[in-house]
Amino acid sequence: MVSQDILIINRLGLHARAAAQLVRLANEYPCDIRLAKDGQVKNAKSVMDVLMLGATKDTTLKVSADGEKEEEALVAIAALFGAYFNELE
Repeated sequence: MVSQDILIINRLGLHARAAAQLVRLANEYPCDIRLAKDGQVKNAKSVMDVLMLGATKDTTLKVSADGEKEEEALVAIAALFGAYFNELE
């Protein structure tokens, strides 16, 4: 299992479009991917779970991946967050 703390830097946080992008990306990998915030642990492959985190700008999430291609998945997810979910700021 690998994990990394990731800061949400985009202005709108994990809103519907960003959550959908994250879930789409997470589902490309065969491993289990979880997001943790304030004691809540959610499945990164479920839009409802991601939205239920209520993660806003400047929130830090612990992203963990466990299984086949876990390291690749974590790198790709960190890159998506770092690219502001490809949104124009």
